[in-house]
Amino acid sequence: MQYNTQREQLTMPEYGRSIQKMVDMAVQMADRAERQQCANTIVKIMSGILPATTNKADDEHRLWNHLARIAHYKLDIDYPVDIIPQEEAQAHPAPIPYPAKDIKRRHYGHLVEQALGYVMTLEDEEKRLFFTENIANQMKQNLYIWNKDSMDNALVAQDIERYSNGKLHLDLDNFTFEPVGESPLQRADNSKKRKRRK
Repeated sequence: MQYNTQREQLTMPEYGRSIQKMVDMAVQMADRAERQQCANTIVKIMSGILPATTNKADDEHRLWNHLARIAHYKLDIDYPVDIIPQEEAQAHPAPIPYPAKDIKRRHYGHLVEQALGYVMTLEDEEKRLFFTENIANQMKQNLYIWNKDSMDNALVAQDIERYSNGKLHLDLDNFTFEPVGESPLQRADNSKKRKRRK
């Protein structure tokens, strides 16, 4: 018994080994007309395997290009569509550079850093306090998600001072954090579920 792992690797596994064998046989056919007829039949079978889209012309173009790829571009027939050149089809896209951002405390994330940076630019003391308190709630929520055991009001206040180089302060004696755990949307959703059960 021969396992698939011991067999030749398929060019396009989604079509299966039977299609690969049919294409290999078509490549070896000496008669061009017979080869063309065989290719037409294979594409019809392939169309039943791959899910169709609403654009028939696009489907046909895709199937014929897949046939050429399965045949390693060795199938000498009259293709009814333009075939993408082998070099272009097998070219790998250039990797997308990942933005290297130096985040001081990764569990808070880059957005919290940005928000605190914005608050530091505000001159209106009332607005600064409003935004600082809202960011503090978000920071505590992030700590809860990161590690429930490390969640601490004093730590959030210290981190706000560290982030802002002492320019922003959170007065823990006059500020109460919002309950953490569920987001307002989750709380609303869960209350609806409880009402349905009654």
